[in-house]
Amino acid sequence: MTRTEAGTGTGRRVSEARERLLRTAGQLFYAEGIHTVGVDRLVAESKITNATFYRHFRSKEDLAVAYIGSVDHAVRTQIGSLTAADVPNDGILRGIGASLVEQIRSPGYRGCAFLNAAAEFPDPDHPVHRAVVQHREWFLQTITGLFAEITAAQAEHAGRHFVMLRDGAMSAGYLGDPVPAGETLVRGIDGLLRIHTARGLDEPTAPTPGQASSATTTVSDIECSPPSA
Repeated sequence: MTRTEAGTGTGRRVSEARERLLRTAGQLFYAEGIHTVGVDRLVAESKITNATFYRHFRSKEDLAVAYIGSVDHAVRTQIGSLTAADVPNDGILRGIGASLVEQIRSPGYRGCAFLNAAAEFPDPDHPVHRAVVQHREWFLQTITGLFAEITAAQAEHAGRHFVMLRDGAMSAGYLGDPVPAGETLVRGIDGLLRIHTARGLDEPTAPTPGQASSATTTVSDIECSPPSA
């Protein structure tokens, strides 16, 4: 017989307690920061016992990793629903942008959960930091894959550019006015898609040695990389 929070039963209450704890942690961690919220408060607001907390998570940092995992799962599910709806790739990318705009403009918005967590755990070897990096690697690969299906030319560049647009909009939407931040993101995605689609429609022949192609010049004009030191 599986133990429950009360000690008897089928195990359903333990599952419910874990989900309630994770949901409460997600709300508090996002609104106030992971370091700010202690275990005692998490236990009290989740209406569980300390024993139940440590039955599911060895430490608050383990819970923080699970929190990042839950946000990651939500993003993957959202993008998965777009890809499953037989939407063209440019429509999927615009749909991701529209979802970001909605998030930026929502009440209680406090920036990107992943960037916030990475700022709290700057050590690249920390499990929370690694969880953030793993999500971002997946997101970049997913976005790059969508651009590559439109045209393979410069798909990696387009993917990186999209992620940078996302990061900038999510930060600007929190620190400033979310309305222009969202509008700028939408315009940026539209422009990026126009440029990337044009690459597929008019791919240049290979340039002669020492001669840059017009496509290379266009890509250079929208480069988001910082200047060399």
